[in-house]
Amino acid sequence: MIGKKIVELRKKRGMTLSELAEKANISKSYISGLERNINDNPSIQVINKIASILEVDVTTLIGAEVKHQECLETEWQEFVRELKATGIDKDKIVEYKTLIEFIKWQKERD
Repeated sequence: MIGKKIVELRKKRGMTLSELAEKANISKSYISGLERNINDNPSIQVINKIASILEVDVTTLIGAEVKHQECLETEWQEFVRELKATGIDKDKIVEYKTLIEFIKWQKERD
């Protein structure tokens, strides 16, 4: 699935496989393997590099759907309060969210 998305986004931006590989500093053969679903378990670092070059967030690249809940459970509200109290702002939460989405994606693949 990730391979299909990489090809789609790369072509949408008019980028060749060689250009993507060079800009992301990842071997052309590795990206080719991803696109053909031969390499099907890339690291978060590789996904971040490719997403950055393709100008999308990681969740778009791995096909994760972000779902918003209208009402959070009490425990989640408390968790958010604790995060705020420790000084973690919204910008930092995005980094954690990216990691969580990657972990979920890996579990779905297993």
